[in-house]
Amino acid sequence: MFNFRSHSLISSILLVFAILPTLTFAADPLKVPFHIDRNRIIIPTQVNGSQPLNVILDTGMRFDGVYLFHQDALKLIDTTGAVEARVPGAGSGEASMVTMIETGNVKFGEVAITNQRIMVSHSAHTQSFPTDGVIGWNLFGHYIVEIDYDQQLVQLRDTAYFSYDSSWTIIPIELRGDLPHFDITVEVVDSEVVPLEVYIDLASGDALELLVHPKQRFTLPKNVTWDRLDTGLSGDIYGNRGRSKRLQIGGYELTNITTTFAPIEVRSKQKSGEGILGNDLIRRFNVVFDYPHQRLLIKPNKTFKLPFE
Repeated sequence: MFNFRSHSLISSILLVFAILPTLTFAADPLKVPFHIDRNRIIIPTQVNGSQPLNVILDTGMRFDGVYLFHQDALKLIDTTGAVEARVPGAGSGEASMVTMIETGNVKFGEVAITNQRIMVSHSAHTQSFPTDGVIGWNLFGHYIVEIDYDQQLVQLRDTAYFSYDSSWTIIPIELRGDLPHFDITVEVVDSEVVPLEVYIDLASGDALELLVHPKQRFTLPKNVTWDRLDTGLSGDIYGNRGRSKRLQIGGYELTNITTTFAPIEVRSKQKSGEGILGNDLIRRFNVVFDYPHQRLLIKPNKTFKLPFE
């Protein structure tokens, strides 16, 4: 089962080289269509004039550009001036090697952006991934991003043209490591209701991931199974699979949530956060990521009441 984790893709050293994309906005938002595959948002993306590649939209992608999983991509793009570097990622192995191009072009939907970093993975772990790559910060880091799961449409807005009505619920967030952190309430086992700080990882196809460590505030359920949960850039991630009884987010309650329990030192390279909300949970809402105003807006969509499988 494929489940790529990219929230720890790029080390802080690489962030120094970030080049801001330039888009011109009118009152109408720019539209980017997507489809769902393996519980992930897939945006067809052209890289340096390539044919559209199936690229995951990820909140944890921390630079302006695209990270491509397959070495064959080097045949599709101009590699003039490329260098090699190591990039850490989720998993228990060492950091993986990449070919890095300082500037490139990407195009998705109505959006075309220049001066983008392109990285191509050499990792044996990524060569068999069924999608082609991942993007994120070139959207979330600069614009207000609305994800309409009902219409399968991403809309990019400038702050000057963004407004909302009372159908949206506002959740304050704090950006840490360029990821949106906020509080939820979880009842993993009966009668043990605990507040937890979580962040969103759209590259995760799971619903809820709880990080296991000596000071965790939740009790591991009895009915769990040990399994290989995921494969990250640095190798496989093992842990337990089970369910949580109840979860509250922004005043909305979800029940019987599929949950993974993974060691924090393997699953997450973040310095804070007790859990992770993946796309199998987030997709039950239409969502606005408003980083400039440190807030998340949510409202249930047509999939809200579907059971977690």
